[in-house]
Amino acid sequence: SDVGSQKERVVTEEEWLQKWEMGNIGFHKEEGHPLLRKYLDVLLNGRSGLRIFFPLCGKAVEMKWLADMGHSVVGVEVSEQAVKEFFSEHSLPYCEEPVPEISGAKMFQSTSGNISLYCCSIYDLSSSIVGKFDGVWDRGALVAVNPCDRQRYASLMISLVEKNSSYLLVTVSYDPNKHKGPPFYVPESEIKSLFG
Repeated sequence: SDVGSQKERVVTEEEWLQKWEMGNIGFHKEEGHPLLRKYLDVLLNGRSGLRIFFPLCGKAVEMKWLADMGHSVVGVEVSEQAVKEFFSEHSLPYCEEPVPEISGAKMFQSTSGNISLYCCSIYDLSSSIVGKFDGVWDRGALVAVNPCDRQRYASLMISLVEKNSSYLLVTVSYDPNKHKGPPFYVPESEIKSLFG
């Protein structure tokens, strides 16, 4: 479970914005993630009309897929380009408004009202701003968060979920000495200590 040289690695917000600008987004999946389809029942748990959170959402196609099923989707993404591409690629009309509680932040909402994407740092969010969620689809967020910020991230995520929520988390397993990340290697033992 040695995390190798990754422990000290920090990827800045500017680097993430640059990835989007350069189109260096190998992490984006055009077809949606097969594991969400496979474990959808676990996420929904027989419930309908859920509020589902997408941390570090990018332009994940699953957001529209779940919204089309009648769920309310909220995402957060630092790249405004990614957020705007999401709406344009799905031909979804939207409105844009400032988020009064967060300096410089914007919220992009589909005119149908069931998809709301916050453009800001995830660490600026709180349940008083976005409310609480019945489900979380964490496909590339925990593994993208800088290792030094994992505890802060997990604490925030725990504060955003309802008591009976479902949290689907995808991680990657590899030798962290051979790849500097992201995606970062998060050992199972660490997931257990972060989320209990």
